[in-house]
Amino acid sequence: MDRFRNYDIAFSGLKTGKHDFKFEINQEFFDLFETEQEFFNPKIDVDVHLDKHTTFLEFYINVSGTVQLICDISNDEFSENIENDLKVLVKFGEEYDDSNEDIITIPQKDSEFNIANLVYEAVVLSIPMKKLAPSVRDNDEYQKLLDQYSPKEIEEEEEQSTDPRWEALKKLRDNN
Repeated sequence: MDRFRNYDIAFSGLKTGKHDFKFEINQEFFDLFETEQEFFNPKIDVDVHLDKHTTFLEFYINVSGTVQLICDISNDEFSENIENDLKVLVKFGEEYDDSNEDIITIPQKDSEFNIANLVYEAVVLSIPMKKLAPSVRDNDEYQKLLDQYSPKEIEEEEEQSTDPRWEALKKLRDNN
């Protein structure tokens, strides 16, 4: 039996129109992927809205819940709220093709669509790059250190200034 079977949405028996599905996922779901996550103890609700048309399917996937993270600065464990939305268009064709991130093609003979990878992607993309515990975020001393050692953005004036050699070349070109 396919380990992701619980996340199949059978659309062949559904009428044209809107349909809602709900899932609750936890660590067992992420263990199916056999990859190392940057989080643990997830408690996430997944709302899937399917808008079935005669020639294609529209999936709106919303993930929201909490995950436990380890702070990058203090190594403290903390709970982080996450939320993410994903919209995917599923059309029918000759063979499976997910090379376009917004449009997935499935074989015409298929009668169900598995959303496990889409849910996994939505959750992983909602995890912040910088994992800062509330004790660090609210601490002025930590914030000063973070500001001091964070990469600085290039000022627009520096970006727009032109190398004087290019100006000289432009003058030569305009004179000819």
